[in-house]
Amino acid sequence: MKSRLIDLTHPLNRDTPLFPGDTPLSLNQTKTSAADGYNAFHLSTGLHTGTHVDASLHLQPEGRMVSAYPPENFCGRGVLLDVRGQPRVGRRPEYDALVSRGDAVLLYTGFNVYFHTDPERYFSAYPTLDDGLCDFFCQKGITLLGMDTPSPDYPPFDLHVKLLTHNICLLENLTNLKELCGLSCFTVMALPLPIDAEASPVRAVAITT
Repeated sequence: MKSRLIDLTHPLNRDTPLFPGDTPLSLNQTKTSAADGYNAFHLSTGLHTGTHVDASLHLQPEGRMVSAYPPENFCGRGVLLDVRGQPRVGRRPEYDALVSRGDAVLLYTGFNVYFHTDPERYFSAYPTLDDGLCDFFCQKGITLLGMDTPSPDYPPFDLHVKLLTHNICLLENLTNLKELCGLSCFTVMALPLPIDAEASPVRAVAITT
């Protein structure tokens, strides 16, 4: 059977909602084919806009920049956990057999529907992880945790710190996770730019096999 790519990324444009307090996004055309013979655009944005990954430098003064991680940290066997309807996402016994070391775990909350329709709700009332599930992921040794929400927790972001400390990068603001329901075998790829910074936009995809 031929592999299929499922795009898990929100398009990045002037309508992309921002986490409260983040740097505004500016996307402007600076050259046109009619006037200049070619087209060119200028993008200015915070690195946590849209679908992106967080590296440990985000919340650790001595953490690693995105550029310090090998590409393998952002690719892996995908595991989808359907956690819709859970305001506080906790560990379940069946996760022991589902999740293995090196996996890219995706949490399907269904909250992505509010990304454009109700940004205020999306950024202020999203589901979070509980401590037990966070500890479980750290113990399992997964390398990437993705979610269709802006964050696994709220300020002061203690779970952020714990996950990043355990070398688990965070893949935030995903979409289309419903397309993965029922799939038992897929690969997640969310390669960031090798930026000397704490985060990077990504084009996240699931590759079915």
